[in-house]
Formats: sequence, C-alpha cells, structure tokens
Amino acid sequence: MPCHHHNLPYPFALAFISCLDQQARPMELIGMHKPLLLLIIMAGLASGSPPPEPVACTGRGNTDCTVTNTYGSFPDRTICRAANATFPTTEAELVAAVASAAASKRKVKVATKHSHSFPKLACPGGRSGTIISTERLNRTVSVDAAKGLMTVESGMVLRDLIKAAAAAGLALPHSPYWYGITIGGLLATGAHGSGLWGKGSAVHEYVVGMRIVTPAPASEGWAVVRELGVDHPDLDAVKVSLGVLGVVSQVTLALQPMFKRSVTFEKRDDTDFAAQSAVWGGLHEFGDMAWLPRQGKVIYRKDDRIPVSTPGNGLNDYIGFRANPTLALITARATEEHLEKDGDDIARCLSARVPGALFELQAYGFTNDGSFFTGYPVVGFQNRIQASGTCIGSREDGLLSSCTWDPRIRSPFFYQSGFSVALSKTPAFIADMQKLRDLNPRAFCGLDAKLGILLRYVKASSAYLGKSEDSLDFDVTYYRSYTEGETRAHSDVIDELEQLAFGKYGAVPHWGKNRNFAFTGAITKYPKAGEFLKVKDRYDPDGIFSSEWSDQVLGIKGSPNVVGKGCAIEGLCVCSDDSHCAPEKGYFCRPGLVYQKSRVCSTRPAATTDLRDEL
Repeated sequence: MPCHHHNLPYPFALAFISCLDQQARPMELIGMHKPLLLLIIMAGLASGSPPPEPVACTGRGNTDCTVTNTYGSFPDRTICRAANATFPTTEAELVAAVASAAASKRKVKVATKHSHSFPKLACPGGRSGTIISTERLNRTVSVDAAKGLMTVESGMVLRDLIKAAAAAGLALPHSPYWYGITIGGLLATGAHGSGLWGKGSAVHEYVVGMRIVTPAPASEGWAVVRELGVDHPDLDAVKVSLGVLGVVSQVTLALQPMFKRSVTFEKRDDTDFAAQSAVWGGLHEFGDMAWLPRQGKVIYRKDDRIPVSTPGNGLNDYIGFRANPTLALITARATEEHLEKDGDDIARCLSARVPGALFELQAYGFTNDGSFFTGYPVVGFQNRIQASGTCIGSREDGLLSSCTWDPRIRSPFFYQSGFSVALSKTPAFIADMQKLRDLNPRAFCGLDAKLGILLRYVKASSAYLGKSEDSLDFDVTYYRSYTEGETRAHSDVIDELEQLAFGKYGAVPHWGKNRNFAFTGAITKYPKAGEFLKVKDRYDPDGIFSSEWSDQVLGIKGSPNVVGKGCAIEGLCVCSDDSHCAPEKGYFCRPGLVYQKSRVCSTRPAATTDLRDEL
C-alpha cells in the first residue's frame, strides 16, 4: 500500500515507518526513531518560546555585555564580550551612539534581533567595545504603493517587512527562506533566495536607497548620516558591507505588485543531477534543488510565478522552522549523540532516512489552504510562500517548546557551510561530489539526516561583495558536538567536499555562514574588493567598525585560520600535521580521495589514500 501526502501526520506517524522501504525492518526503525517521531508528532501542537536575545548585559546601564548568535556559539567557541550595549529607538539616538564611540575611539559592532550569522560579525573584539543593537529600529518609515517603494528601519525582521508590504498590495520578489532575520543583517551578508530571472534572488538587488550612520571628524559631531540613492556610486559597497562601514539606519526597496506562486516538489534519481544543475534555474523562476547523496536522489522544486487570479491560498510553514517540544528536542539530540558516538554506519544510515521521508510526507510544511495539504501544486500569494519561521513568533510558554536550535537547551547543534560555485562550473563540481559519494555512500548519511545539500541560484551582482557571476549556492548542514575538539563520524568527506569547492572550483563563501578556514583568501576572489576597501577607508578611516575578525576576512591583517592542536577538527584550519586532527583518537591528516590537494582528518590508514589515483 503506498504512502499518501496529507496534513494529518500525528495518528499515523508510526504506521508510516513501514512505508519507508519495503526491505527495511519497520519495527527496528520504530524503536530507533521514537524521539524523532515524538518531535514530529508534537510539533503541530507546540506554541513555543521565542528565541533568546543575542545581547546580554549583567552590569547596570547595559554594561559588561556579551553577544552571541542564535545558536549560542561561534565557530571558534570564543565568548564575545563588550563594555556596553546600546539600543537606539530613533535615527537620532543611533547617531548619538556612533558619535559617542567615535569620540572615544571605541570599537563598535552591530547586533540584530536574533543574530543568525555563524561567524563573529557582531563581535567588536575585546572587553572595551560597544554593541549597537538595531532590535528597536524596526518600523516602517514609508510606503508608496503607486511607485512600489517601501522604506523600513534596518532592524525590521523579514517577517514583518513581508507582512507590511503585503498590506500595501506589494511583494518583495525574493528573500531567504527563513524570515527571522533583519533587513539590515541579511543585506550585510548578501542573503538570498533562489532564482536567476530578472534581477535574481539576492535581496540587495532590490535596494534603491539606504541611510547609513558612519563616524565623522569632531568638526562634524563625530557621526554623520549618509544618504545613498539609486545612482550613488557607493551604494554597491553599502548594500553588502559585512557591517564594517557603519550602522545602516534605513533601507528603501523597489517592490513589485503582489503575485502568486505555484510550488511542486518532485523527487528524482540523481543520475542527471550534474547536467540539470546548469539548466534548472532557467526553467523555473524560483526553482531550487536538494541533493540526498546517500539515497542518490534529488528533490527538485518547481516554483513559478502565476496570475493572482489563479485559485489557491497556500501557505509555507516549513516544518524545520516551527516550534518543537523542548523534551522532544532534548531527546532527539541525545539519540543523535548516541548514534554519533556508539552507532555504526548501518544504524546512522537507517536513522538518516526518516527525517526526509517524514518531511516529504507532510509536503515540507506546505498546505493548500493554511491547514491541509491535498496535493501539488500548492498555489499561494508571494507573502505566504516565500519564507517561514513561525517559531520566532510563538508566545512565551516557559520554554516548553522552542526553535529547534535554541541554545538554552541541549537541542540539535550543527555547523552550516555555505558556498557558491560559478554556474558554468557546477556540472563538473557535482560530478566530483558524486565520485566522492560513490567511494563510500554510507559516509554521506549524515547529510541525508539534515535533509541533504540545498542548492539555490544566485545571479551576478554589481555589489562589490556580491556574486561576480551567475552562481549556484550550496548549503551544507551537519552535526556539531557540544564538546570542543570532539571528532565527527566521516567528517573527512565534508571537509574534502568543502575544500574541493574552494580549492578546485574557486567557490566563494557565504558571508554569514562557514567555519574559519573557508574565509582564507576568499576576498581575493571578489574582483571589486579593492573598491570596497576604498569606501571602507573613507567611511571609517579609524577602523572603529573593524575587528580582528573582519580584518582577517577582508585580507587587511592576519588570517582567519587558527592553527594549533585539533584546529582542523573544528574547521579552524586545514590540517598540515597530524596534531591538527586527533591522532589520540585515530584521526590523522590525510590527502583527499578525489581532490588530491585537500587535507582532511580521517581514520583511514595512510595506504588507502591511493584510492584517489583510481578515479
């Protein structure tokens, strides 16, 4: 009997396991995945606590502060401290905050409401710095529906921006899929959706004006507001700035009349995956792909704009972005840790099949009317389809339930690497990834467990730190230990995959994701990096908005690599010595199997590296 799609997963979730694979052992799978099933079954019943604030101060008057990201940890696990934090509510207060820091030559960094960047973009460095939070700069400034223009403060969360635009009959054509990020934060890191049509999927392509507060000489009051219109020569620098130019106060976006989209997910074999990668973005305006390497499958998203007269009021409430019961999250993490430490490949691979199957059964959280899924295509208005993240809007419930990654509990904890490969090179890159997979398919089960590698299309941009050519972005999510330096099963395949992308195919990193080593030399791959640095010198000549981290990433001083014992285990370096791995646990620095120049921490005996010569 086949498994069917609908939106009543809770009573029959256990029965569904028997549909996963006719050759699997259903009762064994049921026993193995009770924690995960509990999470899925209860997710729809959860209300949830909103995520914690990233800035915490223990001293009087918002002094003695720390800042982190929404995951509760930076890649190098350092604690980021600052002398004080300020929470301006108006542009005038923002100017005063920048002026105060500039006058005393204090380092400054900007924090957003939820701070979703993995790297230390929000860390001023040292205990004497200042954090300026845009959390309370979250209002709509103006909307001109006739001209399709909307101006908002930089701390406005994407969810609220989308809602306000829809109320005026307007739509932001593209956005990231998670709506818990602010407009200022997502612009600073070049965040995007998926698409090559028109101006493409990067949100900064729809920016036609910005107001940014930068340091100034004492004669000008130590801070000024710079207003940049669509023809201003510096707009292409400010649109993607990594937060090193100043504090963005307001953003003006060119929106479009509201439209509808038609979405269908289709799973296919990955035999023609490499070839399809070059053409899929041209076939569907919002199309993307998700590769499940162990299963040898690709989930293709057919997603196109359609007339607003088309019937349908579909909703995207992605399962992974809903509130989940805290007890289920803790139990799921405990199970994951057990499999990582004591499980074998068979157990891990059996476990990895369940999340994707259950998400597929529930249409990934898409419904045809906001409540039930009755079949594809799902047709809905842009504001209901483009992004989701209901766990951030939940009412406080004493932490009975929360976002999956909530750092206040021992919940699922992960790394996320993001990099973009030029579209002309993606078929060859994907073919190499498949070669690596074919050498040991079970080593890739950990990626299947995280719903595979997500591929999104990004168009070439005029932004100095945007994509210089049409590209395909690869988002790779994988297990991370809470214990510093703890090894991961088959971590070598992930590391080789990343080094393959950066080393052989010239990939560029996503500014808001990745571990340290991914940023080594990255700035040299941006043809207009020199122009960006010139603007930086003019806007902030004293480097108040710079930090040790940003100087390393921008190639100004030092390297983001942190070389030392166990550094490659955490992705802080690429190993060149066994001590950079964990030789005491059987992990040694080895060449890759497909990309010969890669160096990964592996349990393989040295002799097995000869396998690469057979490819």
